[in-house]
Amino acid sequence: MSGHSKWSTIKRKKGVNDAKRSKLFSKIIREITIACKESGPNPDTNSRLRLAIQNAKGSNMPKDTIERAIKKGAGVDSARYIETTYEGYAVNGVAVIVECTTDNLNRTLSNIKSAFNNYGGSLGKNGSLEHIFERKGVFELPVSEAINEEEFTFAMLDSGAENVEFDNGYITVTCAMEAFGNLQKKLEVLNLEPENAGLQRIPNTTVKSDDGAFLKIMKFIDALEDDDDVQKVYHNIEIEDRQMELI
Repeated sequence: MSGHSKWSTIKRKKGVNDAKRSKLFSKIIREITIACKESGPNPDTNSRLRLAIQNAKGSNMPKDTIERAIKKGAGVDSARYIETTYEGYAVNGVAVIVECTTDNLNRTLSNIKSAFNNYGGSLGKNGSLEHIFERKGVFELPVSEAINEEEFTFAMLDSGAENVEFDNGYITVTCAMEAFGNLQKKLEVLNLEPENAGLQRIPNTTVKSDDGAFLKIMKFIDALEDDDDVQKVYHNIEIEDRQMELI
């Protein structure tokens, strides 16, 4: 989990400027739209929508923006997005999985191919990297005075968490995919709202890179995440503490 946690720390340190925040909101709105199309606009009966709303709040999306997104997603004329995944390798043999939502598969494939080519990577067949990544539930929330580390850790482990990590003012709770719902309910009972929660792809093995390759891969990941159709990017690069300062 250390590599994943360090990447999360890097993203928090980089912060979110207005342009990045706008793109982040667009990605969340797409997730809300898909959730509404899938199971309706009521978060009480739609767990995917409830999670999307939670992540929207964690990203400081205004309440009225969230409400407009739900209404738009529930409308008959709202965009219909397709969820698709691309897999491949960056330089130095680093595995990369890109999750997308799109209303134009040809455009998205062209953009993803270009990104891989421009940064020395190679796009592969879907399913080729399944052995490298494992689906896990991940909750990230800031440390607060209301949280007692020992009591919180025990409550999470008792509800099915596999790992609870306190680091750099944040808590990362990891669980098996099947335990995600239990952990989500437990946090609601504790009146704790994560900044980010969801199923993520956690690498089983990691790859070390020298500083030059590391920076190139980070630029590649940034380019992918900057694409409007890209929702999430996962990789298995092993990030050393000193490399975090290079970003």
